Formats: sequence, structure tokens, C-alpha cells
Amino acid sequence: MNVWLITGAGSGLGHALATAAADAGHVVVATSRRVDALAPLVAAHPDRVEAVALDVTDPAAVPAVVADVEARYGRIDVLVNNAGRGQVGAAEETTDAALRSLFEVHVFGPAALVRAVLPGMRARRSGAIVQMSSYGGVVGNAGFSAYCGTKFALEGYSEALAAEVAPLGIRVLIVEPGNFRTGLLGSRMVDSEQIPAYASTVGATRAFLAASHGTQEGDPALAAAAILEALAASKPPLRLPLGPDAVDGIRAHLASVIDEVDAWSGVSRATSYADGSGSSRPLPRP
Repeated sequence: MNVWLITGAGSGLGHALATAAADAGHVVVATSRRVDALAPLVAAHPDRVEAVALDVTDPAAVPAVVADVEARYGRIDVLVNNAGRGQVGAAEETTDAALRSLFEVHVFGPAALVRAVLPGMRARRSGAIVQMSSYGGVVGNAGFSAYCGTKFALEGYSEALAAEVAPLGIRVLIVEPGNFRTGLLGSRMVDSEQIPAYASTVGATRAFLAASHGTQEGDPALAAAAILEALAASKPPLRLPLGPDAVDGIRAHLASVIDEVDAWSGVSRATSYADGSGSSRPLPRP
């Protein structure tokens, strides 16, 4: 039995993951900004799930909640940074306040939770941190400059984090869901004020989102099962794309990146001092 702390557990993938963890016999501390959103989850698992109010953008609340959970349960074995929301709009359409707000939810909140749980995980030399990224954490699409910016940031942070904590017995799993049938495209989607010049690019994205809401092919329960399977693996992955759209899209994107790097490698490599001085050694990797 492990003790899980899951943010944004009131709906969507967070709710599905909390359900799967509880069904597997784990203790789940499920958090949400609105604790009443967690009532159905607690009612279904009264002996396994505890509801706790947490706004991940509150810098004082994060360490307080982690300290309270550790004091009452003795440890946190699995942290799931899942809280988030959608944002659609061209870069020019997105205000500074909207961009900063999204970074608070998707980057600074998770970073605060990571810092809060790591001392306990280090002391036990065990633990897992699940970072809920997105297909949009690897592939940028028109209309998602703000959203992808936050998820790209989370991916880079988490990859470096994984290298730092692996020798301490702590695992990091970056989850990259594609289009799943959650409320992300509904009331939790923030739409910027539109500028007509972007109708052919961002407008197409807006139309796709409107048509997709409620009909996404991804099943949150199956996503949760896949995450539990990855965490239980003897050699878990660093990244876990979820859904055929994510797998195919990420593979195609990475192939295009390699093609472009190769096409420009002559120019790229010809930027060193001509006398061959200096070191070309890459940073060490574990």
C-alpha cells in the first residue's frame, strides 16, 4: 500500500487516477481547489480516499498540505501533479496576466509540490513523482502557444529533475496524454479575445476543439491503468504518451526534428573556433 497525493482530482484524469489507485488498495489524498468536487470520489472509496482543499498556486498552502499529510500518514510515496486547465489563443491574443496565471498552475505549482515532497522521499530513498504533461508538451500547435509553453517548461524541468533524483531512489514519470474525454475542452478551457488576422490558424484550432468536446477517443480510466502499469514496471519509462494520437503525433514530430537537424547540421557544426580550441564534450548524463 502506498500513500498518493493527487492534485486536481475532482475531475478528468485526476479523478480517474485517484479511482484506480484506490481500487488498487492504495491510500489517496485527493486535492482540489473546491473540496466539494471530491465528494463523489470519497463516497465511492470512503476507506481509501481523503479529500483536501488545495490551490496549487498558493505558495503557503502547498508545504502546509504536504506537511500535514506526512504527519498523519507518515509519508507520501507518489505525488501526482495533475491540476491544470486549458488555454486557447494566439500568442498576440494572450495577455501577460493569462500567461503568468497558466505558468503558476502548470509550472510553479508543481515545482512547489516537488520541493515539498522531496525531503521525505530522499530520507526514505524511495518515491515517485508523476508529472501530467501533454501531447502539447512535445508538439506545439497554433492556438496553444501559452498552453504548450507551460507544458514544454514542465517537460524540461521534469527531465532534469529525473536525472537529479534517480540516484536517490526516486522516479519521475512524465505523462503525455492526447485527446481524452475530460472537461478540459469545456468549462475549464480559457479562450483569449480573438484577433481576426488569426482566423485561418488559431480559428481552425478553435473549431477542432469545439467539435471534439465530448467525443474524444481517449478513455480516462484506461489512461489511469496505463499510468499504474508504468509505475509498477521494473524499468519504468521517463515519458509515457497516452492515446494513438499522442503516440503517432509525437513520433512524426520527432522525426521531423531529426530531419531538420540533419538538413542544417553543416551550418550548425561550422560554428566552432577554426583552430579547434575549446572543449566539445557534452554535459554528463546518468
